[in-house]
Amino acid sequence: MKELIIFIVGLVTGGVLVWAVKKKDMDLTGINKKRAEQKEQNKQKVIEFITGRDEVVNDDIEKFLGVSNATAERYLNELEQEGRLKQVGKVGRSVKYKALK
Repeated sequence: MKELIIFIVGLVTGGVLVWAVKKKDMDLTGINKKRAEQKEQNKQKVIEFITGRDEVVNDDIEKFLGVSNATAERYLNELEQEGRLKQVGKVGRSVKYKALK
């Protein structure tokens, strides 16, 4: 009888754990999707911002979007890799970005 109770408790506990893990994965998928959508929206805003100017620097994007230095740099690098921006200069303060037409 004891073994049966332990078996049932273990079965129920295992089921609850599986359900919780699946629910967490579903929640994370939704969060990641929202983050990806926000990232794409921000990258589009960067393109629109740069299009009206001769060139911009990382600091301009940080202030415009209200994001960190690393995030602004990541957006600019991704847009450059996608062929939507051109980097002028190699490193540091000499780096500027221009929109490709």
